[in-house]
Amino acid sequence: MRPSGNLGNAVSTRIRPAAVAGLFYPGDATELRDAVSEYLSQAPTGARPVPKALIVPHAGYIYSGRIAGAAYSQVVHRRKQIRRIVLIGPSHRVYLRGMAVPSAEGFQSPLGMVPVDRELKARVLQHEPVLQSDAPHGDR
Repeated sequence: MRPSGNLGNAVSTRIRPAAVAGLFYPGDATELRDAVSEYLSQAPTGARPVPKALIVPHAGYIYSGRIAGAAYSQVVHRRKQIRRIVLIGPSHRVYLRGMAVPSAEGFQSPLGMVPVDRELKARVLQHEPVLQSDAPHGDR
């Protein structure tokens, strides 16, 4: 999903600010775009089947940027065809039994707004043990 400034026809929006921009990755849009482009350009090339899922590290770019670039390079050529991205990550600082989705309708990034798929979120919340909680998604 490409960042955009539009969250659709949302009546009220709650936007989660970027929590670690400038710490784990560049906070400046131009620097971030250049860093991502560099990591993608360093990735091995070759014809490979398009994966259905990627397991990608999410540490600071100095630690994980090259590996993340290699992973995302496998799908970057299909970016116009990808309709939905589902991010799943650990809860680093909050005990959580099950899964938590944020109340936010969008996540701010230096490159723009990334909207949350409200329809998918509503469907996921119908399953146990999924709950809506901002605690696991909080700042550092």
